[in-house]
Amino acid sequence: MKDDTKDAVAAVDGCRAPARLTACLGAIAFALALGGCAGTPDTQAYAPQAGQAEEQGGTAHALGIEVEGIRLSAAGYMLDFRYRVLDPVKAAPLLDRKIQPYLLDEASGARLAVPDSPKVGRLRTTSRNKVIPGRNYYILFANPGRYLQAGSKVTLVAGDARISDLTVY
Repeated sequence: MKDDTKDAVAAVDGCRAPARLTACLGAIAFALALGGCAGTPDTQAYAPQAGQAEEQGGTAHALGIEVEGIRLSAAGYMLDFRYRVLDPVKAAPLLDRKIQPYLLDEASGARLAVPDSPKVGRLRTTSRNKVIPGRNYYILFANPGRYLQAGSKVTLVAGDARISDLTVY
């Protein structure tokens, strides 16, 4: 009787081994497929347009930043504002946790705020750690109902700092 039980357990374990192998190979294939999606971004896609860079250049450089762009994200329900810090002292309003930045739609005057999740917190980088010149930082803004579309003009407001004529891509 005990030999039959051992044979039954061995048969069951033998059946599990191919299933485990298949599951592991499937997980590896999935990870490799996602690895192709997480490649380095195309710098051309994130570069501001020539006219936009010239228009906002004075304001952005006065704030100690270089605007990388503002793009629709999360199926259009978020706006991803990316910028590079050139001067940490001048860029302080964008990185200060006490100052709440918002986007102002130039066509309607609607304000889009930074979401504040109880577990994650505000969806933006702050100056909790040392700000490093040349590093890219981000601010995510809510876009409820996909209010803003590609091509919309917005103004970024953070305290007294303003960057106008930003085009959503």
